[in-house]
Amino acid sequence: MEEIIIDIENDQKRLDVILAEFYSDLSRSHFQKLIKDGEILVNGEKKKPSYKCQVDDVVSVGDIEAKPVEILPEDIPLDILYEDEDLLVVNKPKNMVVHPAPGHPSGTLVNAIMYHCGDSLSGINGEIRPGIVHRIDRDTTGSLVICKNDTAHISLAKQMKDHSVNRIYLGIVIGSNLPDEGMVDAPIGRDPKDRIKMAINERNGKNAITHYKTLAQNEGYGLMAFRLETGRTHQIRVHMASLGYPLLGDEVYGPKKCPFKLEGQSLHAYKLGFIHPGTDEYLECNAPIPEYFSHLLDVLHLPKPNLDDKDLFVF
Repeated sequence: MEEIIIDIENDQKRLDVILAEFYSDLSRSHFQKLIKDGEILVNGEKKKPSYKCQVDDVVSVGDIEAKPVEILPEDIPLDILYEDEDLLVVNKPKNMVVHPAPGHPSGTLVNAIMYHCGDSLSGINGEIRPGIVHRIDRDTTGSLVICKNDTAHISLAKQMKDHSVNRIYLGIVIGSNLPDEGMVDAPIGRDPKDRIKMAINERNGKNAITHYKTLAQNEGYGLMAFRLETGRTHQIRVHMASLGYPLLGDEVYGPKKCPFKLEGQSLHAYKLGFIHPGTDEYLECNAPIPEYFSHLLDVLHLPKPNLDDKDLFVF
């Protein structure tokens, strides 16, 4: 059992906030559950996550590590864009988490690919994330690559690190007088005021670069394309919100109320291109625009882009 003595800097701070700051690799929501379960005590007593700590309070911290989850294959349909002996590229639907985590032990993409691939998955990221080289958010749709062996995984991971993977997203944003195109170069890290969120964080953030291009706009909304140089958590969402053009439906970084019934942000990972680890040739996969996204374009009177135009995504 570890003990934390509250000092003057943390006086009147919420208990869950202090713990999330002290153990920066664990989330605030994780600590909220532990506090409610009685795994963390203040002066020997159970408190609420919102408890305002006082100077000299003794916070007793028990077993705080996230418990491992047993990952089981599940027969969940996959929309496969490409597959061979080294990898597969899938079109991830909305409201699907990529890998299991506390609160999402099943129904994830990993559960689905374990059923589809059997034992043919890279093991570099361990039992919880087999085959996973990169992620997209639960409510973001589109292209995601899964590696079937460690050789493919090492190759794709290096390409991701070198920023040589071609990643193009489409998104519907809120705003008027949108710029034709531009770039945001601003580091992203945990929001110091709300550690559940990400934010532009000059002091503790990691390098993040997003290129953007307006494809169409009309009466307060616009269709944009984004090209990622880096792949930070919530990168496009944070960068666009910082410009004053949040993604439609993004209740975390945009307006809390949305005039449409949406499940999260209107963001689609359309294009994914990389050097195939087995053939050394360039492979590109395009995920069709989802039905909800296409319907929104119609409702907002935003013309659908000619996705066959090769110059459209040069920016």
